[in-house]
Amino acid sequence: MTSSRSSAPFDADVLIVGGGPVGLTLATDLAQRGHRVAVAELRRYGEPPSVKCNHVSARTMEQLRRLGVAARLRDAGLPADYPNDVVFRTRVTGTELTRIPIPGRSTRYTDTAGPDGWWPTPEPPHRINQIYLEPILLDHAAAQPGVQLFNRTQVAEFVQDEDGVTATLLDLESGATRQLRARYLVGCDGGSSGVRKAMGAKLEGTPVIQRVQSTFIRAPGLKALLTDKDAWCCYAVNPERCGTVFAIDGRQDWLVHNHLHPHEADFDAVDRDWSIRAILGVGPDFHYEVISREDWVGRRLVADRLRAGRVFIAGDAAHLWVPYAGYGMNAGIADAVNLAWLLSARLHGWGGEAILDAYQAERQPITEQVSHFAMDHAQKMIRARGAVPPDIEAQGPEADAERERVGREAYDLNVQQFCCAGLNFGYFYAGSPLIVDDGAQPPAYSMGDFTPSTVPGCRAPHFWLADGGSLYDLLGQGYTLLRLDPAVDVAPLQAAAKALDMPLTVVDPVAAGPLPAAYAHALLLVRTDQHVAWRGDRLPADPAALLAQLAGRSTQTVAAG
Repeated sequence: MTSSRSSAPFDADVLIVGGGPVGLTLATDLAQRGHRVAVAELRRYGEPPSVKCNHVSARTMEQLRRLGVAARLRDAGLPADYPNDVVFRTRVTGTELTRIPIPGRSTRYTDTAGPDGWWPTPEPPHRINQIYLEPILLDHAAAQPGVQLFNRTQVAEFVQDEDGVTATLLDLESGATRQLRARYLVGCDGGSSGVRKAMGAKLEGTPVIQRVQSTFIRAPGLKALLTDKDAWCCYAVNPERCGTVFAIDGRQDWLVHNHLHPHEADFDAVDRDWSIRAILGVGPDFHYEVISREDWVGRRLVADRLRAGRVFIAGDAAHLWVPYAGYGMNAGIADAVNLAWLLSARLHGWGGEAILDAYQAERQPITEQVSHFAMDHAQKMIRARGAVPPDIEAQGPEADAERERVGREAYDLNVQQFCCAGLNFGYFYAGSPLIVDDGAQPPAYSMGDFTPSTVPGCRAPHFWLADGGSLYDLLGQGYTLLRLDPAVDVAPLQAAAKALDMPLTVVDPVAAGPLPAAYAHALLLVRTDQHVAWRGDRLPADPAALLAQLAGRSTQTVAAG
């Protein structure tokens, strides 16, 4: 909704609708950049979230390191020595078919033997359920100066004008309403987003890919029935029911996904108790308690636009897909990280209005591509579940051979989603107004693999510094110039940045060892979100024009250096 200009004072720079992991990350990032943030959340303060998310990606952990909360998160979740392995068994208590080794918290930084142990990052992935993750993010956000939380509060409506957004906040306890005026509004309010609907955006794609009857259970006796090594995630593969079971606390709490067959369109028509027992491999005398039902529908939907004037959407409000590779919440946090620095640039005044165009130009194509990765993987998993050999639990050499084959195929198919280097490090922003194309092609983007690259738009490859720190610890709040040849005079660029009041950090990084081969240029301009914006062996002829483009203040693009 849009109206004419308003002269009302601003209560916040940004109003965030939704206080889940995406909204809380956005609030923290903006607050640490010096902005006033209001967060409107339907739940009470500290009210437990659902158990939807089980995985924090390496890219997300890198950003949470920047925000000062990664170490605290790393100390939470499963017990420190609990393996984060993914195991495939005929049933949870049945015969093991294969195992994807993933180290637990105590050895996450030191164990480099597994399929994701080689990753060049200061922050490997972390398996932690949302019930442990979100309270830490909430406490961290609440502690930031400038963050104001409105719990049990609904944004009933909003109207925007040339200068800002005026929202009507409804207190769900008292029924009272109040007006809150902000310069921008961001909807982080989930798949049924009221902000998305109000701004006229629509989700497009495939509405149903699969249905999952999901149950959060407490089963203290299950762990004693597991004869093999513990695992964070267990896929049960048998002709009766195929399902996935996640260890939540490593002791007695489990999340059981019962993957419904394509013809099973009614959640309630499938016997929940029988399915859980078939997946676990336990009889009618086994006791468990249902904590909550968490049924969900896997989709592939991406919003046709992510912005309407001063209103934006992020996270599930902007895209919904089958959460393979854990990239539902993690993609939403990537949205938040992208949007935070763009909004900050505009709010601080050095970013032009066009800098905000980069949000949709960068995030929408990537989310569209990731949604296809997830959908394609979901369809392969559906076919695999439909092809489970009827004798997979039989005895004898033929059944042994079948189990070996199924295990091998399961490993090859799933190692790319659980050890997804491509999704973590391989995505790049092409066609962005804030990226200076130098004619080089970025490496192909896939789920499982990636090639480190400094092609503009790619993530600057990580390397450790001689002082033990991470390259990413050097990145400033705006742009950082990595000067790999200290002899290059960069004073003209610094002067141009000062004229724009643009934050520009110049560093001469000293690597702990040889630089990654991708660093073949003397100069690289890296954004606060780790993406390379420009590279060259010398400054361009007109440094001011380069920075004007990177500040969203010019329609002219500059040549590569």
